[in-house]
Amino acid sequence: MVRELQIQLPPEVQAEEAKLMLAIKLYEMGRLSLGQAAKLGGYSKSTFMELLGKNGATVTDYDAEDLEREMNV
Repeated sequence: MVRELQIQLPPEVQAEEAKLMLAIKLYEMGRLSLGQAAKLGGYSKSTFMELLGKNGATVTDYDAEDLEREMNV
């Protein structure tokens, strides 16, 4: 089931930035997989992984097999 969330952002925060930050945080907390978080943020998995690094988050919780499986989904 997909749920929708509506929030009011201050003018200095863009909606795309807020979606990305939410996706990163939910991924870091283990609530979303890499693919789910990438989709929520509106990015491909590879771009989302780059953005994780640029925002101080990592993909390192995956072992090599899990990461390979996630990238091939």
